[in-house]
Amino acid sequence: MRILVGIDDTDTKETRGTGFNAREIGKFIEKEKIGIVEGITRHQLFFDPRIPYTSANSSACIEVETNDPDSLKKLCIDYLNKIAPVGSDVGLCLSDWNRITETVVSWGKRAKVEVLTQIEGRNLAKSNKIYLKGLCGTEDGVIGALAAIGLRRGGNDGRFIWLRGKRELRDIPSGIYTIGEIKKELELDEIKSVNNEMISEQDPLFLHEWIRPIIKNQKKTLIIDKALNKPDYEWEIASKDYIKSIS
Repeated sequence: MRILVGIDDTDTKETRGTGFNAREIGKFIEKEKIGIVEGITRHQLFFDPRIPYTSANSSACIEVETNDPDSLKKLCIDYLNKIAPVGSDVGLCLSDWNRITETVVSWGKRAKVEVLTQIEGRNLAKSNKIYLKGLCGTEDGVIGALAAIGLRRGGNDGRFIWLRGKRELRDIPSGIYTIGEIKKELELDEIKSVNNEMISEQDPLFLHEWIRPIIKNQKKTLIIDKALNKPDYEWEIASKDYIKSIS
């Protein structure tokens, strides 16, 4: 069973962020043998003074293959209740991949451009038989948690902050690799250039420390750019600012 877990508002300015908490939940899921984590994505939501976000107003989605969704839900609730700092407004959402309808995907898209309400989100989750719960504070995190699973299901939003591969994203040393080597190392579906130039599996690519594949047409996609005046390699990872602008 493919389950998406959305979390939001799990932090304050004095504590580690929602991305960190999502990665920690992923570790515990595998440690407890509850499921296999395929990837964790970050989703940018609407910046607006009417929205009380902590720093960047992003939510996270954990994609899990599991045969035990009840234990998965309990683990997430227990972890978030344990770490939730005073002042956080934690929201948790879990759903089978196949239960996430276009209306939920639309909710995620709206959360990137609109100020939404808990009531509408809770009603939407209820009508789609999706688990959505606020765990503390104002419980406003339910808005972003539901948006996270909608955006991940839509398949064209977000960037990976953890991705199953031969090595974890943060553990791959900077250096020069071939396109083919990196594609296998990260178990990517595609590597594409910013301007859609032709790419060969043998082309040299410089990999720096900030590696964030994105979701593009439901594919795990690494975006690269032409390296200018670099005799040892032809490509490099697209800039952080560019990746942030498209994910």
